[in-house]
Amino acid sequence: MAKGVSDPGAGKTPTLDIATPAAPDRAVSEAAPQVAKPVASVLVDSGLPHLDRFFEYAVPPELDEAARPGVRVKVRFAGQDLPGFVVERRARAEHPGRLAPVRTVVSPEPVLTAPILALARELAAMYAGTPGDVLRLAIPPRHARAEKALPLEPPGLDPFVGAQPWESFVGDYGGIDDRGVGFEMLTQLRKGRGGRWAACLAPAAGDPDLDWPAALAQTAAQVLQSGRGTIIVVPDHRDVDRLDAAVKVVLGPGRHVRLTADQGPQARYTSWLKVLRGHVQVVIGTRAAAYAPVADLGLIAVWDDGDDLHEEPRAPYVHTRDVAATRARLEDASLLLAGYGRSVADQSLVEAGWLESMGPGRRWLREVAPRVVVAGAEREQERDPAAQSARLPNLAWRTAKSALERGPVLIQVPRRGYVPSLACQECRTHARCLACGGPLGLDGGSGPPVCRWCASVARAWRCPHCEGTRLRSLVVGARRTAEELGRALPGVPVLTSGAGTVLSHVPNRPALVIATPGAEPVAEGGYAAALLLDAWALLDRVALDAAPEALRRWMAAAALVRAAAQEGTVVVCGAPLDQPAPAVQALVRWDAPWLARRELAERRQAQLPPAMIFAEAVGPRKVLEQIAARADLPAGVARFGPVPKVASAAPAVPAGARAAAPAAARAAAGGGEAAYRLLLRAQPADADAMATALRAVRAERSARKEPDSLRIRVGLTDPD
Repeated sequence: MAKGVSDPGAGKTPTLDIATPAAPDRAVSEAAPQVAKPVASVLVDSGLPHLDRFFEYAVPPELDEAARPGVRVKVRFAGQDLPGFVVERRARAEHPGRLAPVRTVVSPEPVLTAPILALARELAAMYAGTPGDVLRLAIPPRHARAEKALPLEPPGLDPFVGAQPWESFVGDYGGIDDRGVGFEMLTQLRKGRGGRWAACLAPAAGDPDLDWPAALAQTAAQVLQSGRGTIIVVPDHRDVDRLDAAVKVVLGPGRHVRLTADQGPQARYTSWLKVLRGHVQVVIGTRAAAYAPVADLGLIAVWDDGDDLHEEPRAPYVHTRDVAATRARLEDASLLLAGYGRSVADQSLVEAGWLESMGPGRRWLREVAPRVVVAGAEREQERDPAAQSARLPNLAWRTAKSALERGPVLIQVPRRGYVPSLACQECRTHARCLACGGPLGLDGGSGPPVCRWCASVARAWRCPHCEGTRLRSLVVGARRTAEELGRALPGVPVLTSGAGTVLSHVPNRPALVIATPGAEPVAEGGYAAALLLDAWALLDRVALDAAPEALRRWMAAAALVRAAAQEGTVVVCGAPLDQPAPAVQALVRWDAPWLARRELAERRQAQLPPAMIFAEAVGPRKVLEQIAARADLPAGVARFGPVPKVASAAPAVPAGARAAAPAAARAAAGGGEAAYRLLLRAQPADADAMATALRAVRAERSARKEPDSLRIRVGLTDPD
């Protein structure tokens, strides 16, 4: 039920009363007797959780035409002018008193559509947030010049007929599924029917016409032929560039826009307005593109949803996968979650029957996938006894030297920098800064270690455990690897791609390309070979998703390599051979669903996400204890804590050393103000009730004007 805002007069706080049906006509007739619908229901951007509702305002006659549902307005609220959106116009008010008038209409553009508002309210309920939090992510700031420069009417385009016959595309591209499931999917999309799929695509064997951007572009073409719209969300701007080029080829010019964070304010708002005004029906971009106001949405697709770039770092911390799934359900659109791998969350939806699994058949994989070998396997150990311990065993050297005769070679290094991690030479204890407890590393081939947190130089480091003074490298970074390989292979160009300098493409000529995960450039015609170094560094991460994430990164690199029929080879170096490594087995077999099923089964036994829903509250201990004792939490919710919130990578630091460390370093080391952590675990059936209770906590604290020192996050993917 809406609430009315009474006319407070200057400098007074508005009276917020629960509406009653008493005297609704008199409340607005005096303010605007000649307005047909004189009451505007407004969503005010107050930023206060306890005021998460619609408020009624009177519409002055001069704003009657402009104050349409969806437009931005300014209203008087709590003694100040605040922005808001008109949600509805009504003839009768629910509030019994006199209503305050709408101050002004900021723009006549109806930017808040009914589907986006419904999506914002649904996501806010799921993540214990407010619709305003979601709308700040969904609707870009207004740019007046962009509104004036863009024509209201869409440009005249010829009817879309498709750049490639869809039947031949499916027949040629077995990467969707050579058993006919992909054919069925495209048939449904072309006819405007709905469906939900989790698709594992095959590598492209160096052919851009068979790569994932071409597959998604052709999928959008089938939806466009049905007369409906498409949204495709990818992790970063490099993926957007590749997808943009493929969509232009398939759809032609002027039929799509891109929405990314790196666009300027005017360019981004112009693209968003093109979608709102119906100029285009296809949108590609990063996280925010999932909220694009596409009319008659037919498909929303997410590429590589396991990438952590799909996790929104701002409240309410919504994941792109959930935005896409919720929107597809609300707007009766199709959903496609695609990638080379498969996340455990996707697998849980497949096993629940909500998503249909798709993947390439074994016959097609044998034609397009590279050969994957593991350095240190039994046969290789007979030829090279040091294959398991060496960072670059003989197998990797032989493969790289042979492949350099045919084209570029990709070398994936887990870490950037020179030597980003050090340990004591004697006892292998991680080397930590004595000032703040941060990790020590080397920035170059000479010089003392430097702290990664506070930049202190450790000139006279001594191990606190064994009093040793010598250091050894734990992980060799991309720059050190490039330096070593450049000396070992003189005359071969060495290119690096990582933080600071990320390459998009490399030519088809001999070169060593050193890249960190996610920064691998695309090679023209595909790489002749790839070396995946320090596999243990990805598998040994202290994270719940260590194995699926390692496989996802390896598959992304291996997919850039030519097919085995073209002598394309991937060598996994540093994999642990004394214990099972399911991620390595899945890579060799190119079978991500197998690993996802295995991980999901183990998490069900351990009651971990996504089998269970976790929520986290971080704040003062007393507040967390009150949350844990709330009666409105479902009976089946398990409480863990409160416990001190300390960064897992930071050891205990002496009190005297904490004072010398910068504030950021002290916070990372567990210093600063005392903060505690409470974990809540619920069955999926109790997740909504748990989120509702946590929303009530935020609202109650906001109403009491308590300090904003409580952070709540629902839907943790890794409770560690």
